[in-house]
Amino acid sequence: MASGRPLIGIPADRRMVDGHAFHMAGEKYARAVLEASGGVPLLIPALAEELGMAELLQRVDALLFTGSPSNVEPQHYQGPPSDPGTLHDPARDATTLPLIKKAVEAGVPVLGICRGFQEMNVAFGGTLHQKLHEVPGHLDHRDDTSLPLDEQYGPAHDVTLEPGGVLRGLSDRDRILVNSLHHQGIENLGAPLAVEARAPDGVIEAFRVRDARSFALAVQWHPEWKVMANPFSRALFAAFGQAGRERLQSK
Repeated sequence: MASGRPLIGIPADRRMVDGHAFHMAGEKYARAVLEASGGVPLLIPALAEELGMAELLQRVDALLFTGSPSNVEPQHYQGPPSDPGTLHDPARDATTLPLIKKAVEAGVPVLGICRGFQEMNVAFGGTLHQKLHEVPGHLDHRDDTSLPLDEQYGPAHDVTLEPGGVLRGLSDRDRILVNSLHHQGIENLGAPLAVEARAPDGVIEAFRVRDARSFALAVQWHPEWKVMANPFSRALFAAFGQAGRERLQSK
């Protein structure tokens, strides 16, 4: 039986900086893994099948699919073409979309956040609204980028936690207050997924993989932001870390 901290992989974005390709992820995600999940964060480059996914999944104890300024390319869910200038990351898509399904099938715990939430839905056959704020009946879930970060990531709206769900089991109430920094959202939920939380306008804000062998959940909001100051966010990352710890101990 292995001991110690679980190794939690964080698939990276691929960005061009001064003509060079870089693989990167926000420090806030790595710190949430360290501080709230009790794991060791490991950045995974967006190199698709060149990584050797089967070997990677044997070595990591969990995977965190993060938020990003880029959007999943709509060709992956038969959506209409994106507006000109929309930021995409085909290298990340080519890495994360197959990795998500392989990880769940292998029993590797996974947590998706924002783009990671949308990736998980697409990986399991779901579709996305590219401009949720233009869909009749829905709130404007975008943040105001002119505001300081603390205000952008501040509380925005409640979500209602589904009875009997994983998230409901982490809270002593059926509603929690979350931030909101997304313009895309779920149109159709992938068939293997079960709703965990909804916004006041009915938008799905969290789901789990119904028959997963381990922790497999995603949220549309950003629980990594100042995670240690938010009891629910701490509980979410702790549950994710515990699942990774159990996988480590089973090796």
